[in-house]
Amino acid sequence: MNEVHNEPKTLQEAIVYFNDPDNCINYLVAHRTAWENGVICPTCGSMDVSFIASRRIWQCTTRHPKAQFSVKVGTIMEDSALGLDKWLVAIWMQTSMKNGVSSWEIHRALGITQKCAWHMLHRIRLGLQDENGGKLSGEVEVDETFIGGKARNMHKAERARKITGRGPEGKAIVFGMVERGGRVIAGSVDTRKKGELQKAIRENIEAGAAIFGDELKSYDGLEADYQHAVINHAVEYVNGNVHTNTMENFWSLLKR
Repeated sequence: MNEVHNEPKTLQEAIVYFNDPDNCINYLVAHRTAWENGVICPTCGSMDVSFIASRRIWQCTTRHPKAQFSVKVGTIMEDSALGLDKWLVAIWMQTSMKNGVSSWEIHRALGITQKCAWHMLHRIRLGLQDENGGKLSGEVEVDETFIGGKARNMHKAERARKITGRGPEGKAIVFGMVERGGRVIAGSVDTRKKGELQKAIRENIEAGAAIFGDELKSYDGLEADYQHAVINHAVEYVNGNVHTNTMENFWSLLKR
């Protein structure tokens, strides 16, 4: 098998590159962590395998069930009838496009159904999750936002029923934490009160981490377990290393 040298940089290049079955196999072999030292039989772990070029599969020399296997085995693509040309372009789009990609974009780009594209994206996102889990650490930004339907997009009767006040009235509260250069943990909360927000922080952020947030009073008291710094958005949005811009960018992408 040949190594991957020139990976696609644009969507057009990705479609052309992954249209070649040999390129797909070379790409996956080069990027599978478990195969960094060579192709391994997923059943017995043996490296004594031979490639059957006519069928683009491997044969393990040890006699056992499932001695023949493809590059899909052990991946999110294993039981899918879709070819690698579709899967790898979808993965490239999801990981390369700044604003992410929707199932409708995958549907239009690959010529598959939107429902099929939706299932593909769920698997891709699952595969992108951090397998080690654990709490956030280092420098962590925390922030809350309100998410709900925009009044201008509603029918007049629906707007009258749902919009009963101003600002966040009738919207869901979402609390988020982002490790700079790392993962994001976000979810809905019932209130922005101290008890609920600080409970989420202590459950998801390692003690001793540096936490950056706004002037919301619910964050008061974190200094006992964390390095807590506050940015006053009424005065400024950045003060040296103190800001919540990473979290704000995440909210922007989420709402978009």
